[in-house]
Amino acid sequence: MTIKEKLYKRCLEFIDERLTTVNHTISEIQSALQSETKSSAGDKHETGRAMLQLEREKAGHQLAEIEKQQQILQKINVESKHQTVTLGAVVKTTEANYFIAISAGKIEVEKDSYFAISAATPIAQLLISKRVNDTVRFRETVFKIIEIH
Repeated sequence: MTIKEKLYKRCLEFIDERLTTVNHTISEIQSALQSETKSSAGDKHETGRAMLQLEREKAGHQLAEIEKQQQILQKINVESKHQTVTLGAVVKTTEANYFIAISAGKIEVEKDSYFAISAATPIAQLLISKRVNDTVRFRETVFKIIEIH
């Protein structure tokens, strides 16, 4: 299994974990809404229901974001080779290593650290379309692209 395949797999696992968490939250909210009974303190009851509705709405937004991330991952071909930095590229630089996919944080693969980042992040925007040996300036740091896979 290549480094790109391992990084891709870890991103899928990250999405699956988030999906499980959000689905669990949604079902807890649904249960709470269904079990909520009208109390004698009507205002308190209405406030509780409104808070649960807000939580359900927030979870729905999280679910939509997860679906967007799944769609982005589906666009990545782990077997493709890249000459320039683009979606799905593994980029090694003099400062850090990146996997341009989704924002999934730091991933350790074969004793190396990679940052799974979205193509929309500022660092990815600077890297996109660059080639090996190109330099990039991010904030106060200048670094060079060593490899692109």
